[in-house]
Amino acid sequence: MYPALAVLQALNDINQSQEAADAVLWVGGENGMEGEIISRLNIEYKSIPAAGLHGVGIKNLPGNLAKLFQGYLKAGRILREFQPHVMFYTGGYLAVPTAFAGRAIPSLVFTPDIEPGLAIKTISNFVTRIALSVEESRQFTPPGKEVIVSGYPVRSNMQSWTRDLALKNLELLPDLPVLLVFGGSKGARSINQALDAILLELLKEMQVVHITGTLDWEVIKTNRDSLPAELQSKYRAYPFLHEEMGAALRVADLVVSRSGASILGEYPMFELPAILVPYPHAWQYQKTNAKYLVDRDAALMIRDEDLQERLLPEVLALIRDQGRLDHMRSALKKIAKPNAAKAIAKELINLAGSNEGGGQK
Repeated sequence: MYPALAVLQALNDINQSQEAADAVLWVGGENGMEGEIISRLNIEYKSIPAAGLHGVGIKNLPGNLAKLFQGYLKAGRILREFQPHVMFYTGGYLAVPTAFAGRAIPSLVFTPDIEPGLAIKTISNFVTRIALSVEESRQFTPPGKEVIVSGYPVRSNMQSWTRDLALKNLELLPDLPVLLVFGGSKGARSINQALDAILLELLKEMQVVHITGTLDWEVIKTNRDSLPAELQSKYRAYPFLHEEMGAALRVADLVVSRSGASILGEYPMFELPAILVPYPHAWQYQKTNAKYLVDRDAALMIRDEDLQERLLPEVLALIRDQGRLDHMRSALKKIAKPNAAKAIAKELINLAGSNEGGGQK
């Protein structure tokens, strides 16, 4: 969702300079947070039924196939009504029926992870053009497709935070290092538990911003409230952050997180050294993403099963070694592609221009 929002912001910036505004329709899932968030941004939202096929088991496969077919039929009706000039996909099984229904319309798919999942691989066969986070993903693209290496698009409003403003917003002290810890929208229980076990040791030397996810929030909140007042002031826990996520990334000296695709854009953009803990049940996508930064001296990697043993010594060793942190920041700066969203937006405008007679939006 967030790469697409970054590209929409870039499109709006370009359109304002051209005194033009293209209509946008967002097609997403039913009964999820996505529709609520997108509608709140005044973007028209339509939902379709769909379900994944990879790893669902033979018992659920027929029902999921039926949902995909229903999604294809509904996507076709939506596209006939909306008549878009161009289609933009960022992956997920929901995009597959829409991509198949809109296969005659100029389109672009963004590949966020280094190694694409099944949905992206499927969509890539239907689209006009493919945008990649990194050059290393080119090996996974179908032969004969037009490919650009755009980088991972980061929302411009995330980048607007200054360090002083971020410190003030998160109520942090300017003279103590800041460790940021998070595991995704639902959180990562193993990371939350590993942090909880070492929190008192960490707070002796640093401040901690902990984004817990929703699953463990009540437990973490109870633990936070039981800390002495002087330690509570150095520990900021939240179930999730939206607009303030940019503040957390700006103010952090080090981050501990999973290694979803966003690490390829956000950490280089903020020059944020990382300790990455790939989700062990996500095939090898997160491990491949993490290895990309590790191989460039921009991050460290800890296996999920080694968290309890390794997290404390690795965090303390890094946070105490300013020279190593500076080296990692320099490596991240070389990787960053700050114009990724703008590059994709321009490609979409060009594709839409090639289809001026074919649609209305």
